[in-house]
Amino acid sequence: MEQLVFIQTGMGIDVHGQNVTKAAIRAIENAIYTNSMPGIRNSLPEQSLDNMKVNVKLAIPRDKETLDEEAIKKIIPYGTVTVEVIDGGMATTSGIFLEDKHDKNDLMYMVNASIEVGY
Repeated sequence: MEQLVFIQTGMGIDVHGQNVTKAAIRAIENAIYTNSMPGIRNSLPEQSLDNMKVNVKLAIPRDKETLDEEAIKKIIPYGTVTVEVIDGGMATTSGIFLEDKHDKNDLMYMVNASIEVGY
């Protein structure tokens, strides 16, 4: 990314099912669904949203290999999206194991997201 214009952050949790993709999508939605970038088009080359670059950084506690990067990219509506996964987030007890929720154990996964926007 040549020029960083905007950063949004969020956090998402999957309480049951231990699904890092679900927690990551919730973190991204938490970051982007409460923001507006009305002047972003004017900051981009040729004033085109197609020229926007979006780097999604995800801090994931476990099961990084199960992250569905294509599902993550679909959350971002414009530009070229890259996904970077780092160690972080949290796995902590939910206090209960629910077989009907497809729990593998009693952990809930928390994922942190940083969405960098620029060109």
